[in-house]
Amino acid sequence: MSWREAAQPVRMQRVAVLAPADLLRDVLVRVADAGVVQFEPDGRGGEAARRLHRVRSGDVAPKLAASRPDLDALEGAGRSDLLAGEAELEGHLSAAVRHGAVAGLVGWCPTPDLPGLTANLTAVGGAVVPLPMPVGVDPPTLLRSKGPVHRSFAGLVRTYGTVAYPDVDPTMAAGVAYVLMFGMMFGDAGHGLLLMAAGVTLAIGRPGRLARWRPAWPFVAGAGFTGILFGLLYGEFFGPTGVLPVLWLAPLAEPVRLLTAAVGSGAVLLSVAYAVAIINRWREGGPRLAVYASSGIAGAALFLGIGSVAGGLYLSSDALAVAGAGVAVMGLVLAGIGFFAAAAGGGAAGALQAGVQVFDAVVRVGSNLISFARLAAFGLTHSALGWLVWLGTATLFGTGLLGAFAAVGLFVVGNALSFALEALVAGIQALRLEFYELFSRVFAVEGRPFQPWHVPTEGAASSGEAS
Repeated sequence: MSWREAAQPVRMQRVAVLAPADLLRDVLVRVADAGVVQFEPDGRGGEAARRLHRVRSGDVAPKLAASRPDLDALEGAGRSDLLAGEAELEGHLSAAVRHGAVAGLVGWCPTPDLPGLTANLTAVGGAVVPLPMPVGVDPPTLLRSKGPVHRSFAGLVRTYGTVAYPDVDPTMAAGVAYVLMFGMMFGDAGHGLLLMAAGVTLAIGRPGRLARWRPAWPFVAGAGFTGILFGLLYGEFFGPTGVLPVLWLAPLAEPVRLLTAAVGSGAVLLSVAYAVAIINRWREGGPRLAVYASSGIAGAALFLGIGSVAGGLYLSSDALAVAGAGVAVMGLVLAGIGFFAAAAGGGAAGALQAGVQVFDAVVRVGSNLISFARLAAFGLTHSALGWLVWLGTATLFGTGLLGAFAAVGLFVVGNALSFALEALVAGIQALRLEFYELFSRVFAVEGRPFQPWHVPTEGAASSGEAS
């Protein structure tokens, strides 16, 4: 698989599942067991649905019988699982298009699963016919599962929305950006070790009550690793205890330098977000959308131009400032054209609307970049809490035996509270930056998730499952 294929959702194929009308149930049972086809919305329910309503007791996991069952016997035995499966099957059977002796349904199937599905259905007299993609309708999205790290980071993207089918899969980049931002705010090697230990505990799955959180272990361990990394750079180990030397800067001693680094990190992350956004706009609407969209080349030029002007003023470089101003003006013009073209009605009202949107775009670029200053602000807060706990500990420790016991208690309790508070705050703030500053550029349209119909056949191993 090439890197381009790995960076986009699984390719989908529009298909028609066909069978002789009298064999359609057998074919659909195999489709359900394979779990790799998403059909259009179900049709109406039938006799099984009515019987299920009479015997249902809470939620049940539906199953299907390999051969047509006796519904009276299922109701009498209270087999709500098989009745639930038959009810779903009835819905699809009623939605099937029939022409003479042939019946079929239309749906979506991942391209890699087509050969296996075709062979499976051919064995019982069915067929899978590839269909052309419908104009103006994007397929559902299925992101590739690339291992435990990718699955752990995927929750970030799913929480925000579903990646549109033509777009780049941003899962790994989003996860890396999140843990780096978290670590910059949570920079303490001791606290990072505790968080990494929590990740290892989740990976082991013990105690048993933590087993359901096991898929999140790479996310937690990654956040702990970056906390350790920035703790080493800051010289923090459960506060400024002097255990570690300062490899880069001490936050409380050099807050301006830390603030500059935070804003610079934000500029790099925004640049990556714009690059991905340009690719997405091109795939969604072609070169015109990529050029004129505020999250495309127009917005990237405005961002780059404003950054160059700021850099020129900071470095006293007139040439850089003038060049940046030119690039920013070009971005404003392109964005204005795009806003005007999208405005309803055009004319003076459209021009006014476009002008307001251009002004908003300029304000957003500046505010989004400055928003990354919170990486420094909350990093300073973490360091200040660690310093207060360590100062109190050192002061109590020199006041006798009772003071030594009090110092140990303060050190343990203070670090526990600092760890809990800062882990929560850093986690929320990193999520806020991810969603509002980065994802708001990467995503312009939302896709729909691939939701294959999957009902296992009773007494048979599932022949396939959506990844």
